[in-house]
Amino acid sequence: MSDPETFAAGPASELDGREDHAPGDAPSEDAGYWVHNANFGLALSVLLTAGAFAVVRSDLVWGPAIPVALLVLAIAQMGVQLVFFLHITTGPDNTNNVLALAFGLLVTFLIVVGSIWIMDHLNHNMMPMQQLMQMQP
Repeated sequence: MSDPETFAAGPASELDGREDHAPGDAPSEDAGYWVHNANFGLALSVLLTAGAFAVVRSDLVWGPAIPVALLVLAIAQMGVQLVFFLHITTGPDNTNNVLALAFGLLVTFLIVVGSIWIMDHLNHNMMPMQQLMQMQP
């Protein structure tokens, strides 16, 4: 059953090049894979965006649960963007891409949290508006 000649004559020998890659590895560029992949990602992105608008404008979701539904759709949108457009896969050649993405997320998190922290301290240390208005001539 594991005879190489029998295996080569089976359906695996009839691959046309598009399926001839390991999961997580990038297929050859001439297979038309990237165009199909980008179009599928675009369709998913449009559906997720339309879904977000539909959730907000209709009564499909209970009112207080709308932010949770939008958060789920946003996470799905990020996943689609990472896989279909940034080509983040599980292949060994994507380690640097994942590390760069993680570093970018860390820097963004630090900037956002630091800005909110600074604004909170500025707001806490400001003079109340009533006293500020009394100081003006």
